[in-house]
Amino acid sequence: MIERREAVGELLKDRPDNLLVVTGLGSPTYDVAAVGDVGRNFYLWGAMGGAASMGLGLAQARPSNRAAVITGDGEMLMGMGSLATIGAKQPENLAILVIDNEAFGETGGQASHTGLTTNLAAVALACGFRKVLTARKHEELAEVRQLLLEEKGPVLAVLKTSASELPRVLPERDGHAIRLRFKQAVAGA
Repeated sequence: MIERREAVGELLKDRPDNLLVVTGLGSPTYDVAAVGDVGRNFYLWGAMGGAASMGLGLAQARPSNRAAVITGDGEMLMGMGSLATIGAKQPENLAILVIDNEAFGETGGQASHTGLTTNLAAVALACGFRKVLTARKHEELAEVRQLLLEEKGPVLAVLKTSASELPRVLPERDGHAIRLRFKQAVAGA
C-alpha cells in the first residue's frame, strides 16, 4: 500500500501557483499541512461531508484556477451525493483525490464502506466524471499527479493507503482566519 503523507508530498511537490486545495476533515488536512501550509489551502474543520461541494463552488467561482479536493474515504462517503451534482455540472477545473485507508480514522479506525462494498471511483464514473482511477502502488503516483493537476475535469482518484497513524500536523483552526488567508492568497493567484 501507499504511505499517504509521502504520496501527498509527491502529488503537491512544486505545485502550480493556480492550484487551490480544499481538504476534508482529519488526516487529509494534516497531510496537506505537513507538506506545505500555504494560503492556497482551505482546511474544512468541522464541515464533514462538505469538501467536494466546497471544491465545486470554488471551481465554478474561479475558472482560471485548478481546484483540487483532497479528502478521506469517510468524509467522501458522507458527502457522496455531491458527486452527482459535480457530474451534472461538469467543472473542467475540478479534481478530487480520496485518500482511502478503508477506515474511519477520526472515530477509532472502524472499517469503512470502501473496505467492504463501496467503490468510490465507480460511483464517480457513474455520476458522470470524465476520468477516474484507483492507485494502490507508489509507481502509480505519476498518473495520479497528472490526473490531479492536468486532466480535464471533473476527475477523481482514489489513493489506497494503510490505516497507520501518523503525527498530526495541525494548521490554523480558526475558520475566520482560514477564510481571510485563503481569500488573500486567491486574490494573488
